[in-house]
Amino acid sequence: MATTTARVMAVAATNTTTAASCLLLKRPFPGLNRTGSLCFSNRRHAPSSFSKRLFSCRAIYNPSVQIKEEGQPETLDYRVFFVDNSGKRVSPWHDIPLQLGDGVFNFIVEIPKESSAKMEVATDEQFTPIKQDTKKGKLRYYPYNINWNYGLLPQTWEDPSLANNEVEGAFGDNDPVDVVEIGERRGKIGEILRVKPLGALAMIDEGELDWKIVAISLDDPRASLVNDVGDVEKHFPGTLTAIRDWFRDYKIPDGKPANKFGLGNKAANKDYALKVITETNESWAKLVKRSIPAGELSLA
Repeated sequence: MATTTARVMAVAATNTTTAASCLLLKRPFPGLNRTGSLCFSNRRHAPSSFSKRLFSCRAIYNPSVQIKEEGQPETLDYRVFFVDNSGKRVSPWHDIPLQLGDGVFNFIVEIPKESSAKMEVATDEQFTPIKQDTKKGKLRYYPYNINWNYGLLPQTWEDPSLANNEVEGAFGDNDPVDVVEIGERRGKIGEILRVKPLGALAMIDEGELDWKIVAISLDDPRASLVNDVGDVEKHFPGTLTAIRDWFRDYKIPDGKPANKFGLGNKAANKDYALKVITETNESWAKLVKRSIPAGELSLA
């Protein structure tokens, strides 16, 4: 019989430099404004041009969420749902705010470091819970542990109809943007960490563009030392190469070809990473406003 457990974690609700992030919703939810939008904000807005470009609205709504695990880990039925303070389910992809202001973002852990179960947000299921990926009805695992916390940036989407002329004309992979968090602490499935982006790797997986944003948790002891890719090389020597090589080669044991990387096979800098985040947030905004066909994606 499936068991259900829950644990509470805040969504950076105490951060006082948060800029707004907004979502158009189909269902009732606490904090709706008159336009039917769910807004996350704080007392003041970051003045940067980057912040202004993000899909946003003005309101005050600082939620905390709980995660509820249903079923047993490493089974087909296992799901990690997110619920609000009233117990209603919310989507980690759509309802958790992206931006916290001052260059800080929410990052949702799907795969904790030093684990191999291929966990991911189920973008085609209602409320997009986290589950273990499957292939031909069997649970999927990486051939070896991933060495960093891995997950997604909420309220982003890599549009599969949009070709990126800077990365070999590759189209988006139809998923939220991935994050590789290089801090020392092992996260937990469903945990929400405040991170700052440091760079971006343009992975091309079977012809699809699959961005990897390299970031670090603000709670990491070395977070203040790193602000761009050059700092990563200085304070985390070899890490960028290790990330690229890990994602390049992880499919080889299954008999598939190695993945490729654009942008000269190197990590782009922080400014480029912020550009990727902005563009994919704009794509997500068009998706939830139904300006782009959703296909099988769940917008609930």
